[in-house]
Amino acid sequence: MSSLTQTAPQVHPRPSLHKTLFATCIGNALEWFDIAVYGFFASYIAHAFFPTSDASVSLLLTFGSFGVSFLIRPLGAVVLGNYADRHGRKKALLLSINLMMLGGAMITFMPEYGTIGLAAPLLIMLARLIQGFSAGGEFGSSTAFLVEHFPERKAFIASWQFATQGASTLMASAFGLGLTQILSEAEIQSWGWRIPFAFGLLIGPLGIYIRRHVHEPASFTQQEKSAAPLKQLFGRQKELMLLAVGLMVISTAVNYMLNYVPTYATKTLHLPGSVAFSATLLAGVILTVVTPLMGLCAERVGRVPLMWGSLLLLLVTIYPAFSYMVNHTSPLTLMLLVGWMALLKSIYFSTVPSVMADLFPLGTRASGMAISYNVAVTIFGGFAPLICTLLINATGTSLAPGYYLMAVSLLSAAALLRSRSRIA
Repeated sequence: MSSLTQTAPQVHPRPSLHKTLFATCIGNALEWFDIAVYGFFASYIAHAFFPTSDASVSLLLTFGSFGVSFLIRPLGAVVLGNYADRHGRKKALLLSINLMMLGGAMITFMPEYGTIGLAAPLLIMLARLIQGFSAGGEFGSSTAFLVEHFPERKAFIASWQFATQGASTLMASAFGLGLTQILSEAEIQSWGWRIPFAFGLLIGPLGIYIRRHVHEPASFTQQEKSAAPLKQLFGRQKELMLLAVGLMVISTAVNYMLNYVPTYATKTLHLPGSVAFSATLLAGVILTVVTPLMGLCAERVGRVPLMWGSLLLLLVTIYPAFSYMVNHTSPLTLMLLVGWMALLKSIYFSTVPSVMADLFPLGTRASGMAISYNVAVTIFGGFAPLICTLLINATGTSLAPGYYLMAVSLLSAAALLRSRSRIA
């Protein structure tokens, strides 16, 4: 009797919907803000930390560091996801946001190659690896935290995971557009690109404070904890992870394609930087506004119809859209293409977090979501800019990103078809 009393879970009042959303999504917002800023200002970072005589090689090195940081994300997912399933979602969320801040501070204050030589690119790589590791556990822990607190609103509340990604893109684009209007090219190259990274550091302390004052979901504290969630995942739940990876691939590929837009527009299409950032700003507005609205819609019409509709539209329209934009390059056609991709992504993206949560049982949910999400992000997202740059250079056509998106949309369609018996 005494042992039962000692292990009885502490009961906390149910937190408010708004406080729970803010506590969980702020870390996600910080993660994606830093990612978007790194992608948007890649050409400036290349000049500062990866200087070579060939600008294309410099850019490839920068995107290589962008992609390599994603290689550690699955490790972060394994470590932090397992930690969340065994010791609590809250502890994992606090650890991940502290690591994000450390990586962000390193990038913000790092001296350039001309000052400290080879140490500069190596330390930038280390900073990206720290951020990648911390981000690896963020999605699984925070999404599990949300859907376990509010299972009756899972489609809507989980959609905010990706709405905050849109908000981060919006903020990063606003910084890019604002800096190109206020500062000269030389000033941005010298110090202006550091401003958005410094702003990202201001988000962290607020997120830490809020996360310290939320409680674990009752369903998690009351369950018997698994001693080996990873053993269960890789033993009996491998198919669930493969399905979750498949569902994520098109979503993450489109997301990173939007991050690639400023570089693609300026280096390949030769459009002004202000036009490129205006396009990504539009994408940020659409992702921020439409994603939670589609989460509400999913509660009424179901998640599967929304997922199929957006996938099929993407598959049949993305090549014509890229072709028209390449053959009629202008600020308007770029805006239309980016807006269309962002709209389709919002519809599909709104459903994915809650669907992935439903695939896994509670005892392995954080680990399963974190690992599958980060495998998809690493392979199909983090290296998307590098893959597209290489494809453009190899094929000599600016349509290569369209081919890439069509290929990954077929993978997600196959996963959705296979998952139809497990979701509704």
